[in-house]
Amino acid sequence: MYLQFYINENGDKVYTTKKDSPLGLATQSAHPARFSPDDKYSRQRVLLKKRFGLLPIQQPPQKY
Repeated sequence: MYLQFYINENGDKVYTTKKDSPLGLATQSAHPARFSPDDKYSRQRVLLKKRFGLLPIQQPPQKY
């Protein structure tokens, strides 16, 4: 029995343990995805961030 949620007519998240919402739509898992220390795609992710200038070192310094 896992916690699920769906979005109602007002745009609010409604949490439930059922697999279907009252409207007949499938619910979504309310739990985050699993974390694996064996990240197979970290190299590709870093290369993409470097290519598009999204690495923290490529950003202007934050002003406090």
